[in-house]
Formats: sequence, structure tokens, C-alpha cells
Amino acid sequence: MGLINNLKDKFNKAEFTVAPQKKLKTISKEFLEAFDLQLVFYKGNIIAEGDLTLAALNKKTAKDVNAKADGIKIKGSTKVGDAEKMFDTNFGVKVQIKDKDGKICVPNEITIGQAARGEYEK
Repeated sequence: MGLINNLKDKFNKAEFTVAPQKKLKTISKEFLEAFDLQLVFYKGNIIAEGDLTLAALNKKTAKDVNAKADGIKIKGSTKVGDAEKMFDTNFGVKVQIKDKDGKICVPNEITIGQAARGEYEK
């Protein structure tokens, strides 16, 4: 079933788009709705407050956050590690993708679709 699911992820039209002017809690909520996974933002090594936007996060962290960057698009076929790197590369912000309950970081080498289906060792 894994191969079929992976093919579905590649051709699934659903995309998750991040716009830098949205609040972090809105981005996280939309990510949960799209993939049934938690997206956690950090300022430094501390979880960022959800009411912040990427621009506001820039004022609260030592690392420069690029709130004017173009948005990014993530699909189910995107590897978890690649999606996390997109946030760092485009916005300069650290994120972690976790299971639906937000307790376990999913492995970077699997796709978001596989993570959403729980196709990894917990």
C-alpha cells in the first residue's frame, strides 16, 4: 500500500502555501488541516508564541527572519526535512514537523504524506 500512497502524494493537487504575513498559529492550524501534522515554530530554541507573525518573530530572535520572502508551497510528496529547510531558507525561521498530537518529531527522510499516515517508527 505504501507505493500506491506515495504515488497519490505526488499527484495530489493539494498544496499547503505559507504567506509570511499570517500569524504563526494560523499557519500551524492550516498545516494541521492540510496534513494532520503539527507545525511548530521556534524563536531560537524556544517555541514561538502563536500570535506572532513572521515579521514580529524577527524582532524577538537573534536570527534574521525574512518576513518579506515569497511564500512557499508544500505538498504531501515533500520530504519532512526538505519542508523544514524551506522555512529556514526562505524565511530564516526554524520549524519542526510533529505528529498530530505534537509529541513526536517525524523523521526527516520520509514524505509529509507518509508522516500523515503514520508510516514511520514511533
